Amino acid sequence: MNDVIRQAIADTISTLGLPSVDFAVEHPADLSHGDYASNVAMVLAKPAGKSPRALAEELVSALTGQIEYVEKIEIAGPGFLNFHLTRDFFTAELARIAAAPGEWGKNMSQNGQEIIFEYTSPNLFKPLHIGNLVGNIIGEAVSRLFEYADATVRRVNYPSDIGLTVAKGVWGLKKTGGDPASITEIGEAYRVGNEAYENDSTAKLEIETVNRALYAESDDELLTLRARGLETSKARLAELCEMLGTRFDTTIYESDVSESGKQLVLEKLGSVFAESDGAVVYHGEKHGLHTRVFVNSQGLPTYEAKDVGNFAKKRSVYPEWTQSFVVTGNEQSEYFKVLTAALREMFPDMGNKIFEHIATGFLTLTTGKMSSRKGNVLTGESLLAEVEEEARKRAEESRASDVDALTEMVAVAALKYQILRQAPGTNIVFDKDKALSFEGDSGPYLQYTYARIGSVQEKAVGLEIVASTELAPETPYLVERLIYQFPEVIQEALTERAPHMVTHYLTELAGAFNTFYATEKIADRDDTYAPYKLALALAVQTTLKNGLWVLGIKAPKSL
Repeated sequence: MNDVIRQAIADTISTLGLPSVDFAVEHPADLSHGDYASNVAMVLAKPAGKSPRALAEELVSALTGQIEYVEKIEIAGPGFLNFHLTRDFFTAELARIAAAPGEWGKNMSQNGQEIIFEYTSPNLFKPLHIGNLVGNIIGEAVSRLFEYADATVRRVNYPSDIGLTVAKGVWGLKKTGGDPASITEIGEAYRVGNEAYENDSTAKLEIETVNRALYAESDDELLTLRARGLETSKARLAELCEMLGTRFDTTIYESDVSESGKQLVLEKLGSVFAESDGAVVYHGEKHGLHTRVFVNSQGLPTYEAKDVGNFAKKRSVYPEWTQSFVVTGNEQSEYFKVLTAALREMFPDMGNKIFEHIATGFLTLTTGKMSSRKGNVLTGESLLAEVEEEARKRAEESRASDVDALTEMVAVAALKYQILRQAPGTNIVFDKDKALSFEGDSGPYLQYTYARIGSVQEKAVGLEIVASTELAPETPYLVERLIYQFPEVIQEALTERAPHMVTHYLTELAGAFNTFYATEKIADRDDTYAPYKLALALAVQTTLKNGLWVLGIKAPKSL
């Protein structure tokens, strides 16, 4: 409906011979002011040489009766236009939702697009970093927004399985005698190795020797430790991704692209890259950026060279991609600017189709950020475990038939919602108690509302009430005036790469429904409008289910 009103305004401006301008059509914060509002008269006043009020009156006169489903247009303040929709519009929307619930909210704006999403991409041989967890949750949600717009999405995971991180872990396993089959002992080995690397010059040299040996594949004992540790890390990562609802189409390991990336860089030495103190660097200053090392003085590829190899690998696996995204922490934004500049010079045929970096913020607890270099480590895995432990207590208290399944659903919902309620790139303060609350601003609250509607439906079926939109009350309910906005929210969230817009909308919708539920009897056989109220409740349930799917959160039948 937004597009219909926007086009009608644009056509009217043209018909009246007024200048073309950019204007907004949006939902007013207070729905008593109407269902849509436009500032067109305000922005048109100066170029048209008229007062906003006079223009508003001229536009209202020309638009009245010309837009289907618009009942009236009012002028507010100095010249805002407020559009009020007809009762028939809301009724028709409920009927549309009921006719194709699985399609509700979808659009075709990305039809024909093949899109690569690279996210999660952890360092193996250490516990899942909190940043990788945040990246997984945001990457999954944004990729689902594109899927909801009919894109073909290719999910890529790019774990680090070679380099200093792995060398620290392998060295640590030798020092501690840790079991590479235990993810806990691998994590401890990495902690020991990392601490030694930073504080012990002898150990640092030993770890660098281990690193070179692993690259050269020259030490069978080290290679065996690495292989066993990686197998354990991969298995645990697969478990966590399964829990979070992510399945990757392709996994590209750093070891797969390290050498190829290095060779691609060396091929461009003298043109794109330059030598500097025995290393190979890219001078980003020519693009207003900074210099970065792609091959170090030991002849080993850095993350930059590996990322070149990763880019080339993705290009060979998906040669027809039309858009590509990489989801990582915002601390890497400047890094990716340099990498993108280098890739554009290396692959001029790609033009601007390199990739778009979606930056994520830092997650801290309400007690403050924990440093990964100290003992009180906040990892993605420890946060998941802590939330899951608390969710299990609540699931057991509810006497659920399947405590394990409910525990996982609620824990994941609590975690994802708290992360996805923030705009990507902004920092996140995680409050476990708020996250697990069944009241208000939380994932479990949305799940609870969904399950509540299921209970209402069961009761209505028992009373032989059948959902119908044939007979509607004269005045639309507030929740009706929110529900139809869902497709617009999805489209805007896609355009802005901002799943938090979906999170906020679903919370507002759930609140409006629960207010409706508290004041209206839905399953009441004596109520003339009971079938319509049930249809409305089911439309809300459909919207919650589809919106939660976009966020990567499951909608349970009961809580």
